[in-house]
Amino acid sequence: MDPYREKDDHGLIRAHAAGDRAAFDALVVRHKDRLFNLCFWFLGDFHEAEDVCQEVFIKIYQSIPKFRFEASFATWSYRIAVNACKNRLRSLAYRLKKVTRRLDAGAVLPKGEGQRRPADDEVDTAAAAAAISRPDARLEARERVEAVHRAIRTLDADKRSVLVLRDMEGLSYAEIADITALPVGTVKSRLARARDELKNKLTDFLSNGLPNG
Repeated sequence: MDPYREKDDHGLIRAHAAGDRAAFDALVVRHKDRLFNLCFWFLGDFHEAEDVCQEVFIKIYQSIPKFRFEASFATWSYRIAVNACKNRLRSLAYRLKKVTRRLDAGAVLPKGEGQRRPADDEVDTAAAAAAISRPDARLEARERVEAVHRAIRTLDADKRSVLVLRDMEGLSYAEIADITALPVGTVKSRLARARDELKNKLTDFLSNGLPNG
C-alpha cells in the first residue's frame, strides 16, 4: 500500500520539510499530469510542454521551503506553471526573431532549424478521440484539436492564461484570480475577449466543415 496515498498535499509538504525525500516524489506524481496539461494547452507543443513542466517542478522544489500553508498547493503550483509558460513564450519569441533576422540576412539555416514539424503526439490530447472507433472520426477529432491549438497560440499570453485555466483546466473564477493576481471582474472580461478571439479564429475552420464518413 502506498504510504503517501492518505496524506493531503500539505501533509506531503510537511513530510518533505522533515527530510522525507520520497514525499516530494509523491507530490510530483500526484500533480504532474495536471501541470503538464496546462503547459501543453498553453504552449501547443508536446516537447516544449515537457521541458517547461520539468522546469516547473524544479522551481517548486526550490521554492517549497517558502510555501505558506494558507494557500492550496494546486493554486500555488498553477501560478508557478503559468509564469514559466509565459517566460517560455517570451524566449520562443526571442528565438524566432533571431531566426527571422538570419533569414532576412540570407543566412543558411542548419537542416530542420526554424521549420520543425510537430510530432504526432503533440496533438494527442485525451478528449479528442477517447471514445471514437472510426478512423475518419478520429481524424476529424484530431483536426479539431489541432485547430484549437493553432487558435490558442494566436492569443496573447494574458488572454491565453485565463482561457486555459478556465476552459481547459476547469478552474473557478476565484481560483484564476488567485493564480493571476487579478480581480475576478478582470478575469471574466479578459476571458470573454479571449473566447471571442478564439471563436473568430475558428470560424473559417468550422464553417468549411470536415469530410463526412
